[in-house]
Amino acid sequence: MADAKEKAKKPSFFARMGRSFRDMRGEMKKVVWPTKKQTMNNTGVVFAFMLVMAVIIGLFDTGLSWLIRLMVGS
Repeated sequence: MADAKEKAKKPSFFARMGRSFRDMRGEMKKVVWPTKKQTMNNTGVVFAFMLVMAVIIGLFDTGLSWLIRLMVGS
């Protein structure tokens, strides 16, 4: 009997989807989007970090390759 009451109170699939989209729209209005200047600055920081990490990994790889060649003797 309790299951029948719970099913009667439960909104339909479309009602739940409609509410979900209304909630999503409300949340999107709260988002503070970055300016073009902030976006370009953040992109520059990411590229600089990637460049530094590429150099570090490259040096590490070269050093290990040299060490392995030294140990193997070829």
